[in-house]
Amino acid sequence: MIQSNAFNYINVLDKALDASNLRETVLTNNIANVDTPGYKRREVDFASLLREELDKTKWESLDQKVDKLNLTRLNATAHYDRAAYGYDYRLDGNNVDIDTEEVELASEQLRYQLLADSVTQEFSRMKTAIGP
Repeated sequence: MIQSNAFNYINVLDKALDASNLRETVLTNNIANVDTPGYKRREVDFASLLREELDKTKWESLDQKVDKLNLTRLNATAHYDRAAYGYDYRLDGNNVDIDTEEVELASEQLRYQLLADSVTQEFSRMKTAIGP
């Protein structure tokens, strides 16, 4: 994490990249355990965490909100999918739907690429502003 206001967006994007990487790992683990009896799917929800932090300062611009973000609170963690917990799709107690997991994994891979591109663009803007 870089300690400067000029890097606030990059720091948030860095946290989002970490969360995306964790979510991809969790999704591949869910897929790997599709045939494990009693396995319950896990999930990572960074968007809700970020939304909650941004909503703490309601009447400010996005730049002001990002400046005031507490980045230590933006650490995504894996948790059991509460919406699907208790709902077993199969008789063996496993609640992983392979089709859903594969779609989510493809979506997460695209999200990661977009986040990485956004970081590259932020650094490119800074480079342009600094000059040759």
